[in-house]
Amino acid sequence: MSGFDRVQRVIDLTIACAAAVVVAPLMALIAIAIRLDSRGPALLRQTRVGRHGRDFELLKFRTMVVGAHTMGDGWLVAERDPRITRVGHFLRRWSLDELPQLVNVLRGDMSIVGPRPTLRYQVDQYTDAQRRRLEVRPGITGWAQVQGRNTLPWPERIELDVWYVDHRSLRLELEILRRTLRVLVTPSGVYNEARADWGETTSPTPPERP
Repeated sequence: MSGFDRVQRVIDLTIACAAAVVVAPLMALIAIAIRLDSRGPALLRQTRVGRHGRDFELLKFRTMVVGAHTMGDGWLVAERDPRITRVGHFLRRWSLDELPQLVNVLRGDMSIVGPRPTLRYQVDQYTDAQRRRLEVRPGITGWAQVQGRNTLPWPERIELDVWYVDHRSLRLELEILRRTLRVLVTPSGVYNEARADWGETTSPTPPERP
């Protein structure tokens, strides 16, 4: 583990522990609201790909009907997707469905900051250059998230993630956290509008430096 990795882990544990204590009552209320709104569990457990290509169990609050990914557009979700529950729309808009990932951070599966964890079928299509985003722990928020989130085509998001891997620093981590707060206050780019743009050729805009 590098010196920066050790510092990042200390920051992760500090933020995740403090945040978990503060939001615990809110998470309990969200879980109750989900159960009252639709049939099924409050939590969604989903296999994602983490550091060095290892699978882990990602935790999220369930925002869609049970079995949603076997219906309609599968893993792609649009804003007016009929599979999203009433409570789910609210949770997605304000990114509250991501709160259980604090547990993933405490477990060591994720960091607060890092590339968003993706699904195995997406990772299987990475080029060698794109696989470099797997050199670090995935994060709850990341450089691509604060640059445009789901409004960006997949290749461009991966390009931004690889840039983050090459330029990691405490200054960059703090800048991402600062921009994340702004994104949460004025949410946008939450949905990918069922856009299947994986593998499209693009000319990514050079990353905006902090």
